[in-house]
Amino acid sequence: MAYTVGDTIAERTVHLTRESLVRYAGASGDFNPIHYRDDVAASVGLPGVLAHGMLTMGIGSSVVLAALEPGARILDYGVRFTKPVVVDPVDGADVHVLATVGAVDETSARIDLKVTFNDATVLVKAQLRVAV
Repeated sequence: MAYTVGDTIAERTVHLTRESLVRYAGASGDFNPIHYRDDVAASVGLPGVLAHGMLTMGIGSSVVLAALEPGARILDYGVRFTKPVVVDPVDGADVHVLATVGAVDETSARIDLKVTFNDATVLVKAQLRVAV
């Protein structure tokens, strides 16, 4: 795959439900009640039940991985968490991922991810490096 700075690699919106959170909790072992109980989330000052940060991070990378050629090698992936993804009990939550090429050198391409929920950026410095 050829990489050119500014090119869009992938874009997708992923819908999360409370069931998504339960399934992720089972897979990850993270059963913190802020991820499934409104009363606990409210008691610690949160605006509602939150998606797991690592789930949000995983959604970002999965959008890129689905767009890459088979056998592509990921060299590095990092993010900073800035805002929570609040998953409504009825409507769920939509996480939008836009992945663009930020830089290219002799050995790798940096893919910059813009990950948003309700028009707010939830991950910053979300960058994935892939071998070229």
